[in-house]
Amino acid sequence: QVQLVESGGGLAQPGGSLTLSCVPSKSILRIYTITTGWYRQAPGKQRELVATITNGVTKNYADSVKGRFTVSKGSGENLVTLQMNSLQPEDTAVYYCYALARGVNYWGQGIQVTVSS
Repeated sequence: QVQLVESGGGLAQPGGSLTLSCVPSKSILRIYTITTGWYRQAPGKQRELVATITNGVTKNYADSVKGRFTVSKGSGENLVTLQMNSLQPEDTAVYYCYALARGVNYWGQGIQVTVSS
């Protein structure tokens, strides 16, 4: 069973930055992944798309993060990264790494991002 492991979360001040990374437990997933990216779930809300990248080129962002967040195909062991700038309190959520490979959806366990002064 392939697992996705997120890192880079934590506490940031409003206007600050964080970078999330996602590493698959089996490197072969990097070969078969078509779409990868990030979703998030805030308390009391449904999980929502943050940003995805398909075939390493086509990017899709939620309107709420456009111009602030950048999703990139990972290098080395990383499958995908999410650079988050100009963080706002409403960005506080658990962030989940996602990958679609060979018709199977893979999810990470999630990592907390808290934006607070």
